[in-house]
Amino acid sequence: MPEQVSAQHDEAAAVAVEVFPPDLHDTHHLWLKASLLTVWVVVTFGGAYFARVLQKGGGQWGYWMAAQGSVLVFLAIVVFYSWAMARFERRDAQATDPGPPPLEDGADDTAL
Repeated sequence: MPEQVSAQHDEAAAVAVEVFPPDLHDTHHLWLKASLLTVWVVVTFGGAYFARVLQKGGGQWGYWMAAQGSVLVFLAIVVFYSWAMARFERRDAQATDPGPPPLEDGADDTAL
């Protein structure tokens, strides 16, 4: 049983390596993750740390960021991350896709 699981894992890993070149995909993925985590840290901890400074403008900006703004920014980050990763994966798949196989002699492509 463990041999079968190992064989399936090896096949899945081989397919994943063929579909996405690890160097380019991982580089884009890591840069995206690092930049979005930086935005998250700045908004979440920066808003809480500078809440008193943000209050001096006459508004409730510090309270709003602590109560609701950070959550909305986090949701925006999640949506942007999913959109960007889908775009990266689609672009990588198109770059490695050889296209449809050539038709054999006498084959009719309108039969589909």
